[in-house]
Amino acid sequence: MPVDPRERHTLACLADASGLLIAEGAARARAVRLRLTSELPAGADDSALLRARTPLALAYRDGEVDLPQAWLRAAADVLTMRDDGAGAPRDKHGRPLSTSNRLVSAGAERWPVVSLLGRALREATIAAAGPRPSYTLDPWPEGKRWAAALSHDLDVASLWPVFTGLRLAELVRKADLGRTLDVLGSAAASVFADPVRAGVDAVLDAEAAVLARSTWFIICGTPSVGTFRRGDVTYRPESTRVRDIVARLLREGHEVGLHGSFETVEDGAHFPRQRSRLEAITGTPVRGVRQHFLRRVVGETERHMGDAGFSYDSTGGFADRNGFRAGLADVAPVWDEASGRALSLEEAPFCWMDRALSKYQGIEAPDRWIDDALELAARCEAVQGLWCGIWHPNLTPALGFPDAPAEYARLVRELSSRGAWLAPLDAVVRWRVARRALRATALDGNDTPVLAAASDAPPEALAKAGATLRVLDRTGAARATVRPA
Repeated sequence: MPVDPRERHTLACLADASGLLIAEGAARARAVRLRLTSELPAGADDSALLRARTPLALAYRDGEVDLPQAWLRAAADVLTMRDDGAGAPRDKHGRPLSTSNRLVSAGAERWPVVSLLGRALREATIAAAGPRPSYTLDPWPEGKRWAAALSHDLDVASLWPVFTGLRLAELVRKADLGRTLDVLGSAAASVFADPVRAGVDAVLDAEAAVLARSTWFIICGTPSVGTFRRGDVTYRPESTRVRDIVARLLREGHEVGLHGSFETVEDGAHFPRQRSRLEAITGTPVRGVRQHFLRRVVGETERHMGDAGFSYDSTGGFADRNGFRAGLADVAPVWDEASGRALSLEEAPFCWMDRALSKYQGIEAPDRWIDDALELAARCEAVQGLWCGIWHPNLTPALGFPDAPAEYARLVRELSSRGAWLAPLDAVVRWRVARRALRATALDGNDTPVLAAASDAPPEALAKAGATLRVLDRTGAARATVRPA
């Protein structure tokens, strides 16, 4: 059946999400084949993907798996976020409205439906293999079955009493007298302290307790009265406080990325300038970016990110609710609708953010935020996927969130105890890009796969994994490995 470029891109992402070892060359003779079909499984319809809560059942026979093209098209629409493109209705910040997203419209945004289809592909392929050799790839390093990336947007670094005042106004509007009094007391006690640094230190201490490393996005524009009033740039990245924060981050093995200011959306030429400015502070390459307020022009902004040399973006989520905007609990290349191809830029989407609940949903209880995060984490674990969350380090008592730090520490402990691979986003992206490039080119006399980089991948792709890649047989035993150089 004819397959358009978007569908071909989606097939590649589904294969990656499935964790199956893909065959090339001589190995294809004994591989299970995927067949696109116009037929649907009995009792299913075209919209089944949007109602998926467990893996969809794919039909299979000896050596062959059927994938309905209607489901592939639906997955392509979700994965490439067609609803967010040119002409999509936008909110006051210029962001595509979440209510126009087809997953939200179907009440399905809290399930990683594309990842569920990838899991269905893996299960059907293993069943269809029969007596043939059947191999999967380690989902994540160190034998971990799923991954969690903790990330933080440093939105506040100076003039903290102003932000406390804004938060107090928010609580007054909500008639939350108890929290208002708590915040006033904490702010008064912090007059001669540094609540910004205290918030950062509390986050880092919670992560250090479980040996977790996270990603921090730093704003690198130039503050002015105008940027402050817009809620955009409110501090200088070269300030002593920010330099001290960055120094601790790097010393303890955390990653620093760029939090793109509003001007990067208005003019993409600011991306390389802000990236260079941040690299002058860190002394290390900056590979990741996330947009402040999640502002972007879908497609155009990502092209500018790639042109500026970024490896990945992590803007692809909802501002006003938590869930999987592209239906994916994983890393995937960014699709560019204008050129009809995937960019070299990867998307590491987040599915959970603290302020989506407190600011937009009106939920002020931090324990409920964390319960929500863990519910989504369980759905990522079920598909051997990636949970990525945003926690703002300014959620401290003096800045208006009296119960928040202790609950963040609970989140970190829970993610660790549930066996997630906790790593910065750059490490997550490098691992998945390398794993995606692995191919079986032949089988030796013991049916052990001979491994190489995919024919369309650069030869050095596997060396960038940062950890050993393992190929597993159907019993879960490692049959072949590739170690990074």
